Amino acid sequence: MKNVVITGANRGIGLELAKHYRELDYTVIGICRETSEELDELADMVISDIDVRSEDAIAMVAEVLASTLISSDSGQKIDILINNAGVFLNETLAEMDFDSIQTQMDINAIAPLRVTHAFQSMLWEGSKVAMITSRMGSVSDNGSGAYYGYRASKAALNAFGKSLAIDLKPKGIAVALLHPGFVQTRMVGFNGDISPAQAAAGLAQRIEELNLENTGSFWHSNGEVLPW
Repeated sequence: MKNVVITGANRGIGLELAKHYRELDYTVIGICRETSEELDELADMVISDIDVRSEDAIAMVAEVLASTLISSDSGQKIDILINNAGVFLNETLAEMDFDSIQTQMDINAIAPLRVTHAFQSMLWEGSKVAMITSRMGSVSDNGSGAYYGYRASKAALNAFGKSLAIDLKPKGIAVALLHPGFVQTRMVGFNGDISPAQAAAGLAQRIEELNLENTGSFWHSNGEVLPW
């Protein structure tokens, strides 16, 4: 049985990804700050009360995962790691909030790198890492300004992901930077063009198509290659 580890798995896109991989008979491991009834019912393992910004918390999760995978029938490998946890806030030039910007940098950019780094001993040849990023992290596609922290954090995540793709390729591990689309989640007040389930289906298809030839690519969940 294959293993998938998903951060921010308690609701929205993360929960729908958990449902998707459960249906494919993966061992689903969810990591979140606060669990949900739905996640508890479908996941094989939930590690909650986790602040992805905390080095100690992520190190503890890595220890738990390593011991769990070693003792399980599915082996020690994380087949798919999905760094999905994130936060969306807004700052404008007129209403600037540097604490908000730092929070987004910590959660949206540094945390996925921290998680991947901490879990790397469980990523083997054939493993895949998905960074759930945003089109708003594209510098060339920014035509409206504002959202300083969110844009910068997702641009940083894209840079981290690209470097990870290069560094992990010799180990046979592929990395994708994936924009889910404008999704109807609580993060955006349930505005959006597509449902979390639709976004998850598209993201899962991109992960399925991910390989060492296209590692480091920046994709929309619909398959469109996005500009940096």
